[in-house]
Amino acid sequence: MAERPKLVLAMQQDIVDLVLPAPLRDRLGTLADVHQVLVTDAADPASDAAFAEAEILFTGWGAPEIDTALLARTPRLAAVIHAAGTVKHHVRPEVWARGVAVSSAADANAGPVIEFTMATVVLAARRALGYAAGYHHGLQPAHAERRGADGAVVGVIGASRIGRGVIARLRAADAGFQVLLADPYVTPEDARALGVRLVDLDELCAASDIVTVHAPDLPETRHLLDARRLRMLRDGAAVINTARGRLLDTEALARECETGRIEAYLDVTDPEPLPVGHVLHRLRNVLLTPHIAGCQGSEVARLGAYAVEEVERFVSGLPLLGAVAAEDLARIA
Repeated sequence: MAERPKLVLAMQQDIVDLVLPAPLRDRLGTLADVHQVLVTDAADPASDAAFAEAEILFTGWGAPEIDTALLARTPRLAAVIHAAGTVKHHVRPEVWARGVAVSSAADANAGPVIEFTMATVVLAARRALGYAAGYHHGLQPAHAERRGADGAVVGVIGASRIGRGVIARLRAADAGFQVLLADPYVTPEDARALGVRLVDLDELCAASDIVTVHAPDLPETRHLLDARRLRMLRDGAAVINTARGRLLDTEALARECETGRIEAYLDVTDPEPLPVGHVLHRLRNVLLTPHIAGCQGSEVARLGAYAVEEVERFVSGLPLLGAVAAEDLARIA
């Protein structure tokens, strides 16, 4: 672009400074003319002038839905650069139909989720929650009863970017984890390249000490871990979910956990947030966290940095590293 494009920020007010701390905001200002209006509500008449000029929408959590109606108000729009993970909740197919480029900072968000997952894998491999529950009642396991991580079988559901990152970390760990993968789109050749054993989901559930979920939330993946598959988990197994809550049957999981037979480490739930009185809140073999696996606090600036770099690539005519295509909507989280 010969001139600096007009850029509009569209996200929640309370995250702007986290996404774009001063150095990043200054850098963004060298790449584009940033409109003074922050769009937090597309229905606000104050956003009309900003949308009329916008060539780039720089979005984040709480961004307005970009649909046919909003496209009519943004006649010059050429790119949507999202400084967060999925664009599935706010970018509609008509955006691509109009030829607008779309980018996501999902790659930048993946690192913290992978780290969080690995932390829970280590806890689960040692059956930390079960031992903590016993210790609460004065029980201390004998050395012969204690479980370590070495050689634990970890079943990964979904070879997403996060799933693949977890696989890489598992294979590099000193514990010598045995890694199984269930993903209908992965070929045997892909599995060999990843260094995992490709199995169907039932076999993964029956054979794993730890099951970690990294599949997208699609109609066909709802309750992927249903009552039948949860019953297949071996005694002492653990379920980790840092993907989407709807992939697990919450009530069926609660019934299994109530027996004390398995543990669960849940950063996402269905519904979310989980009602305060839900049984999962009182079970000591369940760790519930409020969707904190992705970038948090100071880490959120990673998303902003990635998105600013995408703006730089866009204005320079370079390919977007985080480009999202219309056909990706059917398989992304």
